[in-house]
Amino acid sequence: MTLAERQRVASTKLNYPPGTRLELIEMGDDPRPVASGTRGTVKVVDDMGSIHMQWDNGRTLALIPGEDRFRKLTQAEIAQEQQLEGMECQTM
Repeated sequence: MTLAERQRVASTKLNYPPGTRLELIEMGDDPRPVASGTRGTVKVVDDMGSIHMQWDNGRTLALIPGEDRFRKLTQAEIAQEQQLEGMECQTM
């Protein structure tokens, strides 16, 4: 692995630590892609730079930076999700 590749992996690990919430914009060349708009939580970034996800729909498929398009959720979006989860728990 070249120095540039190691730096890219280190940057990915720094920017997407476990617990980071992401939303998929578009999955690249995967025969069974996760649907666009699906949200999930980062489990781990491996030593190749793949971002292993626990998707909210129950799937566990990694993101490949540079091939897949995704974005971090904002703090406001995360707070809104937590608020909605709290309301769902109260109605059960």
